[in-house]
Amino acid sequence: MKNLFKNQEFQLDEILFRGRNKEYGAYVLRHEADKILTKSMFIGIGLFAAITLTPFAVNSFRTADKVETSTPSGPHILDNVDTPEVPEVVPPVLIRPKQVETFNSIVPTPKANVKKETPAATIDQYDKAVAGTQDIAGEKPTGSFQSPNTTGPVQTGPVTIPAPEPKVENPDAIAENVDVEAVFTGGINSFRNRVISNFETSDFEGSGETLKTTVTFIVERDGTISNIKANGPDASFNREAERTIKSVKGKWVPAKVKGQPVRSYFKFPVSMIFE
Repeated sequence: MKNLFKNQEFQLDEILFRGRNKEYGAYVLRHEADKILTKSMFIGIGLFAAITLTPFAVNSFRTADKVETSTPSGPHILDNVDTPEVPEVVPPVLIRPKQVETFNSIVPTPKANVKKETPAATIDQYDKAVAGTQDIAGEKPTGSFQSPNTTGPVQTGPVTIPAPEPKVENPDAIAENVDVEAVFTGGINSFRNRVISNFETSDFEGSGETLKTTVTFIVERDGTISNIKANGPDASFNREAERTIKSVKGKWVPAKVKGQPVRSYFKFPVSMIFE
């Protein structure tokens, strides 16, 4: 079968190159193609095998590093090691205080029908013993000594007594002379602007009059106002002024006398020109 294919290829080449120069390179290459492919295959296999086997060949010629091992020369002699001395722990010595002679210095409470009266301590007892709650025999005290029954040292020196807070004689009274005037939260200008914006002027427009009134009210200690009254000549204008003052939302800072809030009067003039 191979020879048949080869003969067919040869015949095909003869037909293709009939009447042409057969020494041309293509004709030669087609006839020698099998040889060239076979030769190239073996060369490739040889190069691949050489590249693969080169590391193994190099390792086979390399000598392994020798590890030096020391042979025991004989028994080892250890020097004697001194054991450190452990210091002896000395327990602390508890020094108990000496018992000091005391006497009962409690003043007896007066009672009716006393069966056995206990006399009060004398000055000589204070000089010879320490004041306590019962009589205990012991050594005489030397120098100053504080009884163990005392809860704390005795404070000496001037005693500071806090000054009492000033009190208003009548908290419901309306003060005429105050140290600090009452003021609206946000200032009097804020209060005036609220009065102007809430004032209903439709009933007075076109009259061409200038209406005036003075509104008097009481600023309470809690910041509210009461007893609102207007004393102008026009009754309708007075009623509108009173209504407007009542409708203003906000708190007042009350007046003060000696740092304490008090009730006080406040006068607020209202004047408007209607064209």
